[in-house]
Amino acid sequence: MPLDFTKQFVVVPTEFKLRNNTGCSWKVTVKLMNSRMTLDQGWVTYAAVHQIKIGYMVTFKLLTPDTLKVIIFDDDGIEVVNKCGKHDEAFAAKE
Repeated sequence: MPLDFTKQFVVVPTEFKLRNNTGCSWKVTVKLMNSRMTLDQGWVTYAAVHQIKIGYMVTFKLLTPDTLKVIIFDDDGIEVVNKCGKHDEAFAAKE
């Protein structure tokens, strides 16, 4: 995450819920690396389940202090719509 984004937090959260364009939520942990927040546990599985590929653009919007809205665009710039499917229960966020 950009350094300016990290500076928005008095205390860096230890996890975020990622909410996609269909309302599904996914839990990922956050780790500080070189003063920047990075998505850690849960992100690789999220990216695989949502079929994020090299060349795709992923945008994040802070909805609440612990929730990010995620919008994925394919390499043609078209928004990718992912329905809730097989989410790893270890990371699926409970509403």
